[in-house]
Amino acid sequence: MNPIRLAFLLFVAMPLARLFTGADVVDRQRLPAKGPAIIAANHNSHVDTLLLLTIFPLAALGRLRPVAAADYFLKGPMIGWFSRRIIGIVPIVRGGPAAGTNEDVLAPAREALARGDIIIIFPEGTRGDASDAMGRLKAGVARLAEAFPQAPVIPVWLEGAGRVLPKGTLVPVPMNCTVLVGEPLAWCGERTAFIDRLRAALLDLKAKAPPQHWIEDEDPKAA
Repeated sequence: MNPIRLAFLLFVAMPLARLFTGADVVDRQRLPAKGPAIIAANHNSHVDTLLLLTIFPLAALGRLRPVAAADYFLKGPMIGWFSRRIIGIVPIVRGGPAAGTNEDVLAPAREALARGDIIIIFPEGTRGDASDAMGRLKAGVARLAEAFPQAPVIPVWLEGAGRVLPKGTLVPVPMNCTVLVGEPLAWCGERTAFIDRLRAALLDLKAKAPPQHWIEDEDPKAA
């Protein structure tokens, strides 16, 4: 693993995630230790990626690859270097194949899975608002599950991260968050049915999430 990336995750990302989210992870043992595997999570904030990169065991860190929009994370040489080398993104082009081409926008994600990586994907395709409401799931995650039926798809619900750094804001606000890890889903043979199962699994995790509160409101005298 890139030593600079490892140092960033251990000494920057993890302390920041702990400071701003105080995240509790429910059923952490369901997270895969190796790939190929697909983490499918809801998406309300850039904190989501930071949080997901910090909840895996040390042995898995070198295999974690967040799927991210190329137009946003590769828009400049410095941002592009940091996104690829430090965050470890799998860049994809949003909006489908380029006009007049047969480009497979999921090819980088397929290549990562073929290498045995653990990819992190947000099936909604874009960030929602701070309400933690879930948008419509796109078919990309089903296409990847179909291409790699041996790769488990693990639903993950992030509760509260959208309030730490809502879309359109720059300054994070510390808040207790919860990460709920669901049972792995196997490819079922049909894309629409798989998306329906994934959505149901995510909503089931959301229903189990505890109420969130601001970190500064914690009572240090509590037992």
